[in-house]
Amino acid sequence: MTSTTRPEPRRAATTVAGRRLSFLDFGGPGKPMLALHGHFGEGRTFTHLARQLGDHWRVIAPDQRGHGHSDRPADFSRNGYIQDAADLLEDLGISEAVVLGHSLGGVNAYQLAARHPRLVRALVIEDIGAEVDGDLSFCLSWPHRAPTRTGLLEALGPSAGYLTDALREYPDGWGLAFDPLDMNASQEQLNGDHWDDWLASSCPALLIRGSRSSVLSAGHAQSMAARRPHTHQAELPAGHTVHETDPAGFASAVREFLDSL
Repeated sequence: MTSTTRPEPRRAATTVAGRRLSFLDFGGPGKPMLALHGHFGEGRTFTHLARQLGDHWRVIAPDQRGHGHSDRPADFSRNGYIQDAADLLEDLGISEAVVLGHSLGGVNAYQLAARHPRLVRALVIEDIGAEVDGDLSFCLSWPHRAPTRTGLLEALGPSAGYLTDALREYPDGWGLAFDPLDMNASQEQLNGDHWDDWLASSCPALLIRGSRSSVLSAGHAQSMAARRPHTHQAELPAGHTVHETDPAGFASAVREFLDSL
């Protein structure tokens, strides 16, 4: 049974290497799930999923370093992201979590499983591969500030529709909840061959692909599932952000996988 009338999640924070790492805790008595968003995102992108999973799962969704309400770090290294996730779980006293991740968060999730296997019970990976070659340099043209929210949306152009949750009002005008320079640097460090990390763990995994994705090809997804034990596949009618484009289908696929654990 799912619950759609649960209270709003609790906003909390922990300190990691002197930085504030903010997270949403959707609460409840259920088993823990750590949900990791992609570039430009925030933990609240998983609100619909958390409500659909109801009381069976306690979803904890951080704003990863440099995103949302979390502090900007000195770097966006692979080790940095993974240590943030590990420290958050350990601070919360969680030793075995299902770790779900979209895009950037997906690589963080399977690298966490590879390097801290005791913390990860199972994986849900949304639309990202074991080889990553992305380019976010287009975001470097986005404005730092605009005098009004409408002005910022106009300046963002076609990208505005994907960024409405990231708009913030600052003392000097309207801007984004991240620095585009950071996002570009983060993507550059995300790029690479991560097959060793993908194959290093053997916990149950669900790999979800959007059928219209330009990030994860059908062939690459099939290879990932074939080469890694205990890995299941699902494909939904969506692009790269499956959980936003088809929230009901995404929640159903995740719930079915969780029920099999």
